[in-house]
Amino acid sequence: MQLNTVIFDMDGLLIDSEPLWADAADEILKDYQVSLTKQQYIQTTGLRTKEFLSYWFNFFKINPIEIPTAEEKIIKLVLYKVAHYGKIMPGVHYIIDFFHQRNFKIGVASSSPQELIDLVADILQIKKYLHATASAEELPYGKPHPQVYLNCAEQLQVEPGNCICFEDSFNGMIAAKAAKMKCVVVPSHEQIAALHWHAADLKLSSLQNFGELHFNNINQ
Repeated sequence: MQLNTVIFDMDGLLIDSEPLWADAADEILKDYQVSLTKQQYIQTTGLRTKEFLSYWFNFFKINPIEIPTAEEKIIKLVLYKVAHYGKIMPGVHYIIDFFHQRNFKIGVASSSPQELIDLVADILQIKKYLHATASAEELPYGKPHPQVYLNCAEQLQVEPGNCICFEDSFNGMIAAKAAKMKCVVVPSHEQIAALHWHAADLKLSSLQNFGELHFNNINQ
């Protein structure tokens, strides 16, 4: 099945927001006398905020009734931090142009709220290239469940097998592969040597390293 659609994850792939999510989570979790190590944070990268909180509240035996309040505070803080400190990841405009020049439909499928997706699209000035965006915020299940990718493909009016996805997290990669889509992973420097990336169709150190040869190898 020939590829004609590309779907991008957002946090950590298009914009360097993962440290901002971590900072916001650290600030709010302090109210509950909780501090996560970097490795613990990586463990839940790619999950929705409510799932992130549910996991760690359960781990640290915090009353789950506090989750909605903590979630609202983290998201509000992340929106502020991304608006003021969000930095574009290397190769974003290159990779958007790569697929735009090939007349691909272009979408974004993120665990983040729609409000943040819209904000990032404005910051990166890519809104005019996007044919659809999908948020997993209100879905019954977030990544690694494939629903957000399937929803994005449905909005784009394409079959999942026609899609190539770009991800930076393990949970996102599993979601893309579960949706029966091709998946290119661009992990952070700290995670790039992990063995679990072998499940992807291609691993790169940067979006700007993706080229014609990679595309032809995947598009078979």
